[in-house]
Amino acid sequence: MGTSVQVTPLSGAYGEGPLCYLLAVDGFRFLLDCGWTDHCHPALLQPLARVAPTIDAVLLSHPDIMHLGALPYAMKHLGLSAPVYATEPVFRLGLLTMYDYFLSRWQAADFDLFTLDDIDAAFQNVVRLKYSQNHLLNGKGEGIVIAPHVSGHLLGGTVWKITKDGEDIVYAVDFNHRKERHLNGTALGSFVRPAVLITDAYNALNNQVYKR
Repeated sequence: MGTSVQVTPLSGAYGEGPLCYLLAVDGFRFLLDCGWTDHCHPALLQPLARVAPTIDAVLLSHPDIMHLGALPYAMKHLGLSAPVYATEPVFRLGLLTMYDYFLSRWQAADFDLFTLDDIDAAFQNVVRLKYSQNHLLNGKGEGIVIAPHVSGHLLGGTVWKITKDGEDIVYAVDFNHRKERHLNGTALGSFVRPAVLITDAYNALNNQVYKR
């Protein structure tokens, strides 16, 4: 493999915590998801705080707190200013998720980690991509192509494929092989031997009961 790839788990690699990974491809630094817990403890974001100002692009895979909950806080307090990429459903549902989360916390007690304006600021420049749409990065990321593919877990859920010099890096977490009534199964099986596969084993030991 001629492309230099480094993967650093910031959160979610050694348990069932929020997902956040640092991926460096020939010096271009991706943040793969930006999750937080429902309790929103800033101490959990210390690994992210150390690298946030150096991030070149953020890729979001799912529209829930565990995958994007820390995005407004990171952009307000940690110096994260990179462009964010997501599918249209992840953008819209993620925005509504953060609105709902803020209002529920604000009504229950004083909550000053971020505001509704901070949520709007974090989402206003999200670049929305369609499934299987190849997006060529410019500048420092010249030569890198990113593309979202179906994950099958949540509406808009994404398996990200990152390509450089003909070699594929696949980020696939929280995917579902099974086709359901409103969602197709993941497109993960259509990829042919990626150079690097970043995935998880969540629910790997659970057997789903077949329902007619």
